[in-house]
Amino acid sequence: MRQEHNNIFANIDWILVFIFMILVGFGWVNIYAASKTDESFQFLNFSTKYGKQFIFILLSIPLIIIILFFNAKFYEKFATIFYLIALFLLILLFPLGKEINGAKSWFNFGVIGLQPSEFAKAFTALAIAKLVSDKQYNLKLIKNQIKAFIVIFFPAFLIFLQPDAGSAIIYLSFFFALYREGLTLNYILLGSAFIILFILTIFFGSKWMLICAFILISIFAFYLFKKGGKRFFRFNWHKIAGVYAIVGLFIFGIGYTYKNILPTHQKDRFDILLGKKTDNKGIGYNSYQSELTISSGGFTGKGFLKGDLTQGDFVPEQHTDYIFSTVGEEWGFLGSSFVIILFMLMLYRIIYLSETHTNKFGRIYGYSLASILFFHVIVNIGMVIGLLPTVGIPLPFFSYGGSSLWGFTILLFIFIKLDAHKNYDW
Repeated sequence: MRQEHNNIFANIDWILVFIFMILVGFGWVNIYAASKTDESFQFLNFSTKYGKQFIFILLSIPLIIIILFFNAKFYEKFATIFYLIALFLLILLFPLGKEINGAKSWFNFGVIGLQPSEFAKAFTALAIAKLVSDKQYNLKLIKNQIKAFIVIFFPAFLIFLQPDAGSAIIYLSFFFALYREGLTLNYILLGSAFIILFILTIFFGSKWMLICAFILISIFAFYLFKKGGKRFFRFNWHKIAGVYAIVGLFIFGIGYTYKNILPTHQKDRFDILLGKKTDNKGIGYNSYQSELTISSGGFTGKGFLKGDLTQGDFVPEQHTDYIFSTVGEEWGFLGSSFVIILFMLMLYRIIYLSETHTNKFGRIYGYSLASILFFHVIVNIGMVIGLLPTVGIPLPFFSYGGSSLWGFTILLFIFIKLDAHKNYDW
């Protein structure tokens, strides 16, 4: 029997809420440090980054109450509607969006800008959970896998066209959620292989990689021939030929795109990351200053508001994508480890709770949430410490921005609501 719940806070997981509050609060402290001016401190000073972020945090409270107000079944029932709204907003950006830094990713409403891609992740997670949790849906069937891939990559493609490659890459995280539900590991292994091939092609050049790939595939084909004999080779030669064609076309396509299509600044970022060139005053300035800022903090940090590189505004956009460098300088290795541990505890808690769900919809959504958060944390911190190229994605609950904060808040608290009702008949 379906049960009604008048208390919107009944059965919610306060551990997740507590971790959320610490991350948001500590994030605001570091945004204040990264954007502090010589003016007198004012919480509600909308002309400052920390003042705006404080308003965004306050507005998150009614947003959380609204999310918790609805019954958990509401999110499953209207998942498709939410997804279609997200697609509509992403499409609407092309004629009506405001162009910032070369990308049409924002709707401008006076003093407030909204970035639909930050909300699309939550709605895509709902749509995937709705699709895969259907009793008639079998993820092992190719046609059903294609349906899931379309749901995932359609919004990713629209975001990529803005262009916002960083936000689009995050959609690869859904493969981990699908893997939990039975998707073969081959997709993840294949994707990893192509990423490695992509990096090697950029580093060594397409000509040398084509030669190396031809030799390696030939050696593998010869091994199969020796092991299986002529009969095996006769029935599988077309597969080997297909591997030659796919790998060859991929390497050629990457090489051509890298030389002739990829914008110079993006090409330079890959060259700097792979050590092919050094440019600490140009395109690599942000990453270089970020690494210096983090390393200058040492083990315990220089202290709150005592980071000379942070206070000197040496790292551009430090309050947004590079906020972790503020933690590194002012709070040191201990503070940085504290933030990472908080994220790991949140991820562990989400996965643990997801496994306790008897409702498949809640479990799939939980794994989607965990995968998205994991990708964001790894890519953002990897970018800030110079292990990954600059792609421009925020650190969840931490980076400056209303759209980012609200998008992740929606993601998390929908799961908290689903978890609160996991033992009830929806």
